[in-house]
Amino acid sequence: MIASLDHLVNTTRDLDRCLAFYTGVIGMQLERLGAGRIALRFGDQKFNVHPPGYEAGIKAGHPTPGSLDLCLLADCPLDDVIVRMKQHDIQIEEGPVVRTGARFAIRSVYVRDPDGNLIEIAVPAREA
Repeated sequence: MIASLDHLVNTTRDLDRCLAFYTGVIGMQLERLGAGRIALRFGDQKFNVHPPGYEAGIKAGHPTPGSLDLCLLADCPLDDVIVRMKQHDIQIEEGPVVRTGARFAIRSVYVRDPDGNLIEIAVPAREA
């Protein structure tokens, strides 16, 4: 029934810091849509971003910054990810570690975005 992820919504307390992290550190592409809507695109997916005061027509029951926990697959070696995190003064909370991914074993590092969301960045474990 479900084939893939289309998008998710990230609620932020500080739009500028959120956009700087996801575009400058992670490398997503910023899209500004109509009616104040903001998205961060990567590959065929996107994050919609809800800044403070944004009133979505329909939303989670109690959206709060820092409640997201997600895993992103990198398009480069994990060592390059680690170097990039260090270049941007982003603390690696854990890793590299091998975990079970949705489709295959993954090798991961864990960081936090400016809202405290846990972001796992991974590569297939065979590419270790």
